[in-house]
Formats: sequence, C-alpha cells, structure tokens
Amino acid sequence: MATSQYVDENGHHDGYTKDGTVDLKGNPILRSKTGGWKACYFIVVYEVFERMAYYGISSNLVIYLTEKLHQGTVKSSNNVTNWMGTIWMTPILGAYFADAFLGRYWTFLIACGIYFLGMSLLTLAVSIHGLKPPPCANPTATDCKKASPIQLAVFFVALYTLAVGTGGTKPNITTIGADQFDEFHPKEKSQKLSFFNWWMFSIFLGTLFANTMLVYIQDNVGWSLGYGLPTLGLAISIMIFLAGSAFYRHKKPRGSPFTRMARVIIAALRKWNVQVPSDPKELYELDLGEYTKNGKVRIDSTPTLRFLNKACVKVDTTDPWMLCSVTQVEETKQMLRMIPILVATFIPSTMAAQINTLFVKQGTTLKRNIGNFSIPPASLGAFVTLSLLVSVVLYDQFFMKLAKRLTKNPRGINILQRMGIGMAFHIVIMLVATFVERHRLSVARDHGLVESGKQLPLSIFILLPQFILMGTADAFLDVAKIEFFYDQAPEGMKSLGTSYSMTSLGVGNFISSFLLSTVSDITKKHGNHRGWILNNLNASHLDYYYAFFAILNLLNFIFFLFVSKFYVYKAEVSDSLAVLRQELEIGSKHRVTNSREATTNTQVNGST
Repeated sequence: MATSQYVDENGHHDGYTKDGTVDLKGNPILRSKTGGWKACYFIVVYEVFERMAYYGISSNLVIYLTEKLHQGTVKSSNNVTNWMGTIWMTPILGAYFADAFLGRYWTFLIACGIYFLGMSLLTLAVSIHGLKPPPCANPTATDCKKASPIQLAVFFVALYTLAVGTGGTKPNITTIGADQFDEFHPKEKSQKLSFFNWWMFSIFLGTLFANTMLVYIQDNVGWSLGYGLPTLGLAISIMIFLAGSAFYRHKKPRGSPFTRMARVIIAALRKWNVQVPSDPKELYELDLGEYTKNGKVRIDSTPTLRFLNKACVKVDTTDPWMLCSVTQVEETKQMLRMIPILVATFIPSTMAAQINTLFVKQGTTLKRNIGNFSIPPASLGAFVTLSLLVSVVLYDQFFMKLAKRLTKNPRGINILQRMGIGMAFHIVIMLVATFVERHRLSVARDHGLVESGKQLPLSIFILLPQFILMGTADAFLDVAKIEFFYDQAPEGMKSLGTSYSMTSLGVGNFISSFLLSTVSDITKKHGNHRGWILNNLNASHLDYYYAFFAILNLLNFIFFLFVSKFYVYKAEVSDSLAVLRQELEIGSKHRVTNSREATTNTQVNGST
C-alpha cells in the first residue's frame, strides 16, 4: 500500500506533501519516505493492542464491581457507565491541548504515560493483598465484608487516572492516522477513504481478544493476571507506536479551536446591528497565499447561519474579537452545523452502554456451561465484534456496490443515510431485547425462581440476537459517525471533530446512568411492582425498561430524520469518488497541476 510519487508534465518529481504536514522538527517532509500505509501499519497495530487493553478492563468491570466490591445492579451499572462516560468525554480536553499547544504527537505520548500509570495502579489494586477487597465464599451474599475506603479510593483513582490518559490518546491517534494521507494527492486521498473501515476493523480485533480470552482469564484464573495482561498489552502498543515515529507526518498546532470559534460568535454579537453586504467579496478575508503557504484551505462564504457572517463584515479595527476572516467564520459554522447530528447520536450511544452493564447482568442469570467449560457473561460481547467485522466486509464488498448501482452515488449511500440505517437497527435491537427478557422472566416464573434469583435452566445464547444486531448497527452507525465528524470538521479542527464522535459515547453513558437511576427510583416509589431494576433480575422488569428504550429510539430516529434533512455538507475539498477518479486519470497523464485545481474548486454536495 505504499504511496507513489507523481511526475508533472515537465518530468519533475512532486516529492513533498502539499497539505502542510511536517516532520517533528517542523521541516517539509517527503511523501515517498513517510506517511501513507507505511506509517499507518504501526498506528493500526497500536490500536489492536490498545483496544485489547481498554476492553480488557471495561468489558468485565460490572462483574468485578458486583462480585468483588459487592455492589448492586444499579450502583455497579452506574459506576461502569459513569466511568465510561468520563472516558469518552475527556477527549475534548485532549483535542484542545493537541490543537492549541502541543500538537497531536506529543499530546498523545504524554497521555500514553498517564494511561499506563492508571493501568498499572489498577493492576496493583486487584493484586496486592492490602489493596484488594477481602475474599467472600459467596459473592452474591449480603453479608460479605465490604471493601475499605482506602481500597475503594485506590481502585477508583486508578480507573479515573486511566480515563484522563485515554482523553489524550483517543482523539489524537485517529487523527494522526488520517493525517498520513495527503488530501492534495489523489492516490493517497483514495486510500484515506478506506482508512476508517480498517480503523474500526483494528479496534474490534483487539476487542475480540479482550471479550474472549481476557474475560475468561478474569472469571476463571484471576483478576491479577486478567488485568496484568491488558497492562502489558498497553505497554506493547506504546512501543509499537514509537517504533514508527520516523515515518509519521505531523501537522502543526493551529491554536485553540474553542478560541477561534468564540471570537466568531462574540464578534457577530458585538456587531449584531451591522448589515451584511450582499456580495461575499466585500467581507474580510486573508489573501490566498496566506493559506497555501501553510497548507491550509480557504473557504468561501455560505448563506447558512447567516448571522455569523456579521463577524467578517469589515470595520475600522483589526481586533480579532471584532473582525474575523470568512474562512474562520465558515470553520465555526461547520462545527456548529454538526451539533444537531451529534445530539441525535446520544440515544444510540445510550443503547450501546447496555452491552457492558445490563446485558452482562442478564447473562449471569442464565445457564452458561458447555460440558466443563463455563462461558463468561461478558464474552458475549465478542459477538458484537464478530458481527461488526462481518458486516463491515459485507458492506464494502456487496452492499455499497449494489447501492451504487441503484443510487448512482459514488459512496453508494451518503454518510447520514448510513447513520440513519444504524439508528433504525437500534429500534429493532431494543424490541428484540424486550421479547427475549419477557421469555426469560416467564421461565423464572414457571420454575419458581423469581424470589430466589437463582440461575435459570435457559441457555445464555438466547441473548445472542441482541448482541449480534448491536454489531450490525455499529457497522452502519459507528463507522459512519467517526467518518462524518472527521470529514465534516475543518482542517484546523480535525481533533475536535474526532472528539465529537467520542463525546457522543460519553454523553450516552451519562444518560444511561441518569435513566437507570431515575427509572429505578420512580418505579420503586410509584409503581405497582417493587421496581423495574432490582438486584434480583428474576424479580425485575427489564422487559419494561427495554420497551421504554425502543420508544426512545423511535422518537430519536424521527428527530434524526428531521435534522439530517436540513444539514448542509461542507464545501472546501471534495471527497467525491467521481472527482477522485478524474484526478487519478489526469495524474496518469502527467497533468498534476490541473488536477489539483479541479480538486480545490470542487464542492461537496448533499449526496457525497
């Protein structure tokens, strides 16, 4: 997959990247020796080991909290979702430091150190006698000795130290990978289009190992080894990333995106009574040379969010809080236009939070033995992974080709349509989960196991449909979500754009905690039943809770259809495969200069 150099019509080698990427010392960088897949091999392999480390902790955390710290259903589930919410919200800070101060590479490496510190402390917390909670013969019993405040403090400090570390790694590693492909080089640009699918593949490859081997070790061998192996995996992943440093391309920090956006909003408010000229050429903008020499892209003014155009109306001052360039205004518009789509992804992210909490808790009530082998409940998460891997391949090889024939769209379907299909799947998932839970409860009643809460004579594999469908939904929604927020973010705010998709997961987890606590409290106080969510799941009514989720997903899907209808795609550098094909043909005839001009002047419309 190594990239090739282009030769212009005069026979000169086009050796340097044109997108503003540099080496670690800030010098221009040769395309032939850096970037492309030669760099991304290290990054993708890093992600496999890092995901193994992360999911080695998160997948089975609810079981540790239940069996070792003796927490109830609601408390243990909320502790997991609150921690995971923090994990997915901290990338906003990581993106901020990368874009404003340190750059992606150094922010990432510092965060890796914090991440490894948290993992190491967590391993010690479950291994050292004085730090781990006292053993209990029957972990589900109510008379087990609780962990001491010191033991709890060390455990949760380790968890949240880990969360801070991932805040710097998650938004930057994805963007570092995407930065290895030059937007101004047609062949590299075409390779970038498949990057996100392979990125998701690497993520779930690491997840698959965590959900099978690691959770088995944790349940059947011990938590010391079960947490020690992910810590070792993280150390290996960091070393792999460092080994590829000579091949990476870097983009210089361009200042805080929050500051740039704030200047636009404040400048527009301060000039609220100023008339915006009808001719966009009368608005303030920097010379094209100011952008091209730094590898940046100038963006033309658009009529959407017109109020913000007041920020670039010329006045008798150059105060950056009073006067902003058209490009700066359009960058702010792009970030703001994505917010309604971001909000629409919160509820599906809430559904995904059930995989590591209530879905796993359901598994503990079911028959899990195959001969002498006991299936860890958290290992069913592996079927999410397998389903996603299969679905991504089927999407690329069959669905997209068929869709291209029907729609004549180079992508098959556009990114928002792909997200919409994923959201529709979430409605089906919660309906399936509702009927499966109704069946589980009926078996509990038939066998007189409601009050005792004992294991049911029902196979754990009845839960498979909801896990498999969750993976299929991810193949549509999660892949499209990452691509959408990266693709639609302006060049100088890619890390912030990437953090949008992670913010979605963070907010979804916090919503899950809120809904679980609220519904549990309300149904205990005001319902005819003792409550929908109890420590004894055989006496609970998770079927009602899942039906509530199905309705919530339906309402959210209607909201998504509404906001996506009015979304306007950005228009700076085209990612159209049709334009890309033209560029490749032109490049093969040594007319590189003209192909670049065609790429720069092409605009993205709502179908790409």
